[in-house]
Amino acid sequence: MAHSDARRHTAPTPSDRHAILVAAAFRSSPGAHPLPAAHGPEQNWLRAVALGGQGRYAAARAELARVRGTGGVWSSFGASTEASLLRQLGGHRAAAVLDGRALAEAGSLRTSSGSTVAARRDVGTVAARRDVDVVAAWCDAATGLAADALGRGRLAVCGSLLDRCAAALDAAESEAGEKAFVRQRIRLAWVGAESALAAGDFTRARSRADRAVELADGFGSIRHSVKSDLVRSASLTGLPDHGPAMDLAADVLARAEEHELIPLQWAAAMLLDGLGAGRDAGRVRDLDAGRVRDLDAGRVRDFCATVIRGRGGRFVTLSAC
Repeated sequence: MAHSDARRHTAPTPSDRHAILVAAAFRSSPGAHPLPAAHGPEQNWLRAVALGGQGRYAAARAELARVRGTGGVWSSFGASTEASLLRQLGGHRAAAVLDGRALAEAGSLRTSSGSTVAARRDVGTVAARRDVDVVAAWCDAATGLAADALGRGRLAVCGSLLDRCAAALDAAESEAGEKAFVRQRIRLAWVGAESALAAGDFTRARSRADRAVELADGFGSIRHSVKSDLVRSASLTGLPDHGPAMDLAADVLARAEEHELIPLQWAAAMLLDGLGAGRDAGRVRDLDAGRVRDLDAGRVRDFCATVIRGRGGRFVTLSAC
């Protein structure tokens, strides 16, 4: 029995640790907790991404503080990831500072390499991976800045940044292949859909959201699939009948709850509450079970907000965003 207990509590190997963190950040187990300790900046970043998706903001910021002190591409990833945590809770102004820093860091790496992915593709797999990471970091920052601009009503700036990001991805994908930047394409589609919604163009919003859903289905990340469906449900609010939007948002809410993705659960509840599934309304259809159930979206929203605050999340008022 003692030997059995020892095996059960053995620390994960380095390869196991990395696989667990990747699965939590970008694959099939976004709600995994507790997570193994990180060894090195990449694992710090992966751990922060997973913790942020669960709404564990204070813990995520602690990991990102370690990443941002390392310099290089992981410092850029760390800054843009911290910006996304701020933006989720309304802090677009502060997020823009971090995204700008991330863009500058990644931009300096692109310049200092003196080459493109294409020019360095024969140097070796390590150099090729590094170049892909630099482009990915630059695009994360550019998309983040676009979302920051959108949150402050600067649609033209948002559109320009999205165009620059798309052009960078087109150039890099021509050599590295489309699979190298699927996550960046999903994020680009998210912000493109949100920008179209802000402009009142629901047709374009649905097109961008559908693209995000399609890409997320092939990417293998539960969190990205849930977020993509959330964006799609928002795009469906332009239809005369809000039923499809409410049905999909209710499905998103259920999946976010299942996988303990508190920020997405909160966002879905916010959308449902705005569509009428609040304290005095809200009979929605459960897509999986095919039944109608009562849903008090306002109470779910408030519960999630309480959990987020308890985990270190800081909501920003409109005047300060």
